[in-house]
Amino acid sequence: MKTSGRLFLDIHAIQTVPPSNINRDDTGSPKTAQYGGVTRARVSSQSWKRAIRQYFLKHGAINNVGIRSLEVVRYIAGKITDIDKSISQEEALKLAQKTLNSAGVSTTKDGKTRALFFISSKQAEKLAQAAIAGDKTKKELQELLKKDLAIDIALFGRMVADDPKLNEDASSQFAHAISTHGVQTEFDFFTATDDFSSVDDAGAGMLGTVEYNSSTLYRYANIAVHEFARQIGDKELIINAVKLFVEAFVKSMPTGKINTFANQTLPQALLICLRQDRPVSLVSAFERPIRSSEGYVEKSIHRLTKEYKSVEQWIDAPLFTFSLGMEDFVGNQTSLPELQKKLEETLGSLLDI
Repeated sequence: MKTSGRLFLDIHAIQTVPPSNINRDDTGSPKTAQYGGVTRARVSSQSWKRAIRQYFLKHGAINNVGIRSLEVVRYIAGKITDIDKSISQEEALKLAQKTLNSAGVSTTKDGKTRALFFISSKQAEKLAQAAIAGDKTKKELQELLKKDLAIDIALFGRMVADDPKLNEDASSQFAHAISTHGVQTEFDFFTATDDFSSVDDAGAGMLGTVEYNSSTLYRYANIAVHEFARQIGDKELIINAVKLFVEAFVKSMPTGKINTFANQTLPQALLICLRQDRPVSLVSAFERPIRSSEGYVEKSIHRLTKEYKSVEQWIDAPLFTFSLGMEDFVGNQTSLPELQKKLEETLGSLLDI
């Protein structure tokens, strides 16, 4: 079965996190949100997207992953000297800055972009070659920045305030993770002793407080696979990137205060659906907060299952549904490797490239 139309992958997870502060606000407090009339623990979409990007870099066998930095001039300059070793570092920096400016990307006097700029390795190499040749127009340089997209630029998008022509729409959407229940922030008062303190000095060398909470989170993301396919254009790369995204969604964790709390958990339940009509979040399962004195995971999984069945009356049946850790789920129970294998087979039969 082939499709050249719309194709969406929904990813849902229930994940419990012990005392932690993986994503904090400007005051150091764990981020929260009001939903269903109560305060929920929250992990911002940006926080978990960064964790996924870092997972791509460490574990993905994909060589065209993007970098996002103010130091793009220096990055391209390094590509220039790799290509032509007769060019000095100083000259390479000048060429790189001039080329970026010509493409419509503003830089400061000290050679940094005015805002974080997202660029793929291949795009940087093409710009380096263009900088050495010195014969490209602004339009041609911008075309180089629109081709050879890194998978994370395609998935998460790129916004360039200097020139909207360089913007890239994200093919994925990533929700803020919120707890399925209400939370209260707690405080850990800590002291640290000075190893060289004298016997007469019985006081602490340092003291303070760290805020934290614990929660069972509902996490959701989706990929517009048809849009991702348009951006990338290579069937094998698309399938491998989608599989890697699912793996990273499961195994990544934001690193905020992780040395303090060691909150190294994995999801307790995962639900994946491939749809042709539209993406569907199941967060409404938790608009009424779960109340329990015996844990939240089991009740959260039950609510998620019930909501999945409830929305069937509103939308088309998914083409593909698999789950992990959902024992009362009617669909296909499987392992992560088996799920990825089935996903690969299904996408291979559906993608018309």
